[in-house]
Amino acid sequence: MFSRAYRAAVTVPPVAWVAVFLLLPYALMFCYSFWSVSSAQTIIHHWNIQNYRELIQRPLYWQTLLRSMWIAARVMLFSLLLGYPLAYFLSFYGGKRKDLLYQMVIIPLWVSYLVRAYAWKTILGSDGVLNTLLQYVHVTHGPLNFLLYSPFAVVLTLTHIYTPFTFLPIYAALEHVPRNLVEASHDLGASPTQTFWKVIFPLSIPGVVAGATFAFVLSLGDFLAPLLLGGPSGIMISNIVVSLFGAAYNWPLGAAISLGMLIIVVSLLFLSERLEKKWSYS
Repeated sequence: MFSRAYRAAVTVPPVAWVAVFLLLPYALMFCYSFWSVSSAQTIIHHWNIQNYRELIQRPLYWQTLLRSMWIAARVMLFSLLLGYPLAYFLSFYGGKRKDLLYQMVIIPLWVSYLVRAYAWKTILGSDGVLNTLLQYVHVTHGPLNFLLYSPFAVVLTLTHIYTPFTFLPIYAALEHVPRNLVEASHDLGASPTQTFWKVIFPLSIPGVVAGATFAFVLSLGDFLAPLLLGGPSGIMISNIVVSLFGAAYNWPLGAAISLGMLIIVVSLLFLSERLEKKWSYS
């Protein structure tokens, strides 16, 4: 239907954009991961695997990566526990207020990430809103120090930030559940609970998988929330990468860690795609 010149004009710009701003940086990161830094803080273009050997031998990086994955897993779980019931309610019981409630859910995405993170810092601080309220009603006699600068604060903040990203694909999946199947289930004598577990939930699994992937991957790569609210016990692997590319000026080691995280993320995305195809409804 279209000429070769038209197809080239439409195809070349996005392909060039992806190649320059995505594939080329990945290639540079791959190269940097096999280089090293001299004592004079200069990059030595000598190919070796010392950076990967250091990642394996030093427990700090493995412990931080496992802590990051544990924090991301908790954020994923809490986001699903909050996002799925909300999406289910809007999809099946929203009625005329569905569009309004939907807008209220996604409005927080319009607010700056830093504003939301600093808001939680204000709420959870020693002199913050929550500690002040607890002391005012005599629930506690002093500020609760574990609320801020802890993994708890990081999980809470990331759950608040990434729950809308979990909600959106689940809501889309529930909206595509054929209502005639739900009505048929009721006509055959199934209870609402049986209808949910036998009909609705299996058909919404692709959205659940997509939402869980969003929450986990985005939380795993986050570094601002741990920096602002995590403290020493809430540092994540991305904070180490930022430090290596910044003050430490060890770009090769930072590139090696980044490449390892990229492999983990791509593997998760590949697994998520396979699961979505397996459970998709056609």
